[in-house]
Order: sequence, then C-alpha cells, then structure tokens
Amino acid sequence: MNSRIVVIPTKRAHSNHAEVARSIGVDIIAGRYAEGTRVPGDAELTAMFGVSRPVLRESVKTLVAKGLLTTKARVGTVVRERAAWNMFDADVLAWHLDAGIDKRFLNDLAEIRLAVEPRAAVLAAARHSEEDIAEIRRSMERMRLEASDSVGFADADLALHVAVARASGNLFMRSIGHVIEAALRASFLLSAPVEPEDRDTVLLWHQKIVDAIAAGDAETASEAMVYVIHNGMRRHEGTVIETATGEALPLADTGE
Repeated sequence: MNSRIVVIPTKRAHSNHAEVARSIGVDIIAGRYAEGTRVPGDAELTAMFGVSRPVLRESVKTLVAKGLLTTKARVGTVVRERAAWNMFDADVLAWHLDAGIDKRFLNDLAEIRLAVEPRAAVLAAARHSEEDIAEIRRSMERMRLEASDSVGFADADLALHVAVARASGNLFMRSIGHVIEAALRASFLLSAPVEPEDRDTVLLWHQKIVDAIAAGDAETASEAMVYVIHNGMRRHEGTVIETATGEALPLADTGE
C-alpha cells in the first residue's frame, strides 16, 4: 500500500489488548493486511500474540471503533478501506508513524493544515491575549536558537503552530492542533531547512506570522501561514530518507 519513508516509534501500549490492537493496526496501515481482506482468525491471532480470546476480541472492538476493521457474519473480520479510517484518532496517527509515513500522508496532512491553520492565524490576529503573543514569540526565539536539523527546532516550530491555534480562541482548532501534534512533529523533522538559505526563509516567514498576529493584521497572518505550509511541502519533495534496511530513497510517491 505505502512505500516506507521514515519510521518514528511511538510509546508502547500499557495493556495487552491495547498492544495487540496497536500491532494489528500497524500491520493494516503498513499494508501487511490489505484493504478488503480478512485478518487471520481468532485461533491464529491468539496463538500469535499469546493472549486470551477475550483480550483479542477487545482489541478487535478497538480497531472496529477506529474504522480499521469491520466484522461480518459468515465472513469474518475484514480490513476496511483507507477512507473509513479515523485519521483524527491519536492511536491511528501514531500507528502511521510506526508503520512509516509516505508522500500521500504528508500531502493529506498539508491539505488539512491549509484548511485550518490560515483561518486560525486570522482569528489569532483578532483574539490573541498578551500571554498568547508571549508564547508565540518564545517559540519563535527557540527556533532561532536551535540547529535547523535538530529535534529542538522541530519542537519549537510545533510549539509555535500549536500556540497560534490556541490564540485563535476556537476550541475545535485547538483540539485539532493537539490531536495531530505527533504527525506535525514528524513532518517538521522531515522538512528541516538544512540549507542556510532555506533556514533564513523559514525563520523569515514564521516571523511574519508572529508579527502579523501581534499587529492584528489578519490578512498578512493568513498569507504567511499559507506560505509556510507550502514551503514545507516543497522541502518534502527533496527529502532523502533511509529505510529500515539502510537503503537511501527519495520521498516515496505512492502513485495514488
């Protein structure tokens, strides 16, 4: 289904049924269980994971609730089409990072960001508090201090975007920001502006967002946010990664 580009392991589950759900979920997202096919039966899965049938059934219920599986009488448990997956579920997003994200995932993420973040910047320009501006500026300063290809730079970038969503005063926008934090962080790590010219451009346009929100300039804040997201997509195009086998590959295009 997907060509692996980078794997970002997430925290392991704390219960047996949650860990089984995570393992099956990662296998589905990675394409080891294809859409429309049946997963192995109860006997095979209980033996595979060394768990009881009640634990396995609870795991399947979890995956059904998240849109990855469906159970059909006389058919069994079947993998649902990708369009049915709940991409705003924190576990489903985390499992994508475990399975390996590709160009389609990054493009889908950028598109939802373009639908939400420019508007969040507009609202932040009108509704921000002094505390909001202080937090946004602290994140901007952290970006300037951190090396472009460091985790610290990606975390500071993430903190700035989450702070803008918070400053919008819209609870839905704040919630979306928190839900997709892990995916955003992975995206920022992959699009790190390693070249000095790229770094200067990234810092310049993030500063434009900060200044426009502080000045109450909604139009400029929105335009700068759009530019930042598109610029990140451009840098993804040139990303070269290393697979689990150590092979160097360009950012994969699934062709879908």
